[in-house]
Amino acid sequence: MSKYEEMETFVRVVEAGSITKAASQLKIAKSAVSRRLKELEARLGVQLMTRTTRKLTLTDTGETLYKRFVVVLADWEEGETAASDAQAALAGSIRIAAPLSFGVSHLGPAIIDFMREHPLVDFDIDFSDRKIDLIAEGMDLAIRIGDLPDSSLIARKIAALSTAAAASSAYLKEHGTPQSPDDLKTHKELRYGYRTNASWSYKTPDGVEGKVEMSPRLRATNGEFLRDAAVAGEGVLIEPRFIIYENFRDGSLIEILPGYKWQDITAYAVYPPTRHLSVRVRAFVNFLIERYKGTPYWEA
Repeated sequence: MSKYEEMETFVRVVEAGSITKAASQLKIAKSAVSRRLKELEARLGVQLMTRTTRKLTLTDTGETLYKRFVVVLADWEEGETAASDAQAALAGSIRIAAPLSFGVSHLGPAIIDFMREHPLVDFDIDFSDRKIDLIAEGMDLAIRIGDLPDSSLIARKIAALSTAAAASSAYLKEHGTPQSPDDLKTHKELRYGYRTNASWSYKTPDGVEGKVEMSPRLRATNGEFLRDAAVAGEGVLIEPRFIIYENFRDGSLIEILPGYKWQDITAYAVYPPTRHLSVRVRAFVNFLIERYKGTPYWEA
């Protein structure tokens, strides 16, 4: 058993939170993971974690070694990558979590282009709007949109995203076109299900700030479904332009109060401070930043 495998197994168990999850991520048997941990502790002559049927808890020594091992493993990987001229031929796997709407429509094509440039890089992608634990699920990074309440994450800005209010022409013909944010109070909202704030902040063309709240007619955790409901005339939505920009182009949705600025959001690439980015992951993040710099196509 190599020292590298012992370190890698120990770090993966700590980050996954269980031997079972670590074994799944490493694609080895649970018994092999347990054996590696026992051999590591025996060789060092210390106990690194306490194990119960429900929980693994690091000892003080285990906590210290975990932090050191994370750095050692990252340096080891970067050394191997540098030795194989990684800048010319990146290789390895990238595990990424991405929001469904932005991920499929906009991140997906970017990933495919990156894979064409670097054919030795593999991707394992979780497209979901749920907020996952990056360490526990063994992710290299995540793309997240909106505020980042978890300040422990390291974040790099990918793109600025604006939002717009919209409805179908048929809906506006029947219910009237709002001339001010206050007019929206009489309309039914098609609301994103993961949104926790009931009110919307806005800024008038003159720079006056305010808030407005609508009564939700429909809640859903998928932006495309809400967009389709708006196209069908079921209400008003306020969504990122990257979901509805094509509907503005083809006229299936009409922008409401186009001179008003609704609260902006941001797309970030995030990763835990304990996750030292590999060369391939860093290259992918830089690729995204370059791709979406300036005014992205959905904002034009």
